[in-house]
Amino acid sequence: MNIMNDSAEEELEGFLYAQNMVNTGTAWHLEGAVGRQCMDLIGAGVIMLGAEGHRDYWGSYVPARVEVQPGTKGSYEFVAERSGEAWAKKLLNLKSPKGYA
Repeated sequence: MNIMNDSAEEELEGFLYAQNMVNTGTAWHLEGAVGRQCMDLIGAGVIMLGAEGHRDYWGSYVPARVEVQPGTKGSYEFVAERSGEAWAKKLLNLKSPKGYA
């Protein structure tokens, strides 16, 4: 799966899809490339950790965004600093875009 797309609109939709997968914990149970790509997006400040922590396929714990220090990777503040407050708020209020589960 490649969530990075050619057009800016498709790319933003891909980021929202990735955020939804992180929020639901799905990202951590799919093939390893999906989880790694989501972690890369988290590290870049494009998406944030979910509201709840999850266990991955191997049983490792992926923390919730409130379980990391504000301003560090995965936190709301990190995304707001890197990608803007409006984008961070959009991710925070995300409700399954276009019916993604």
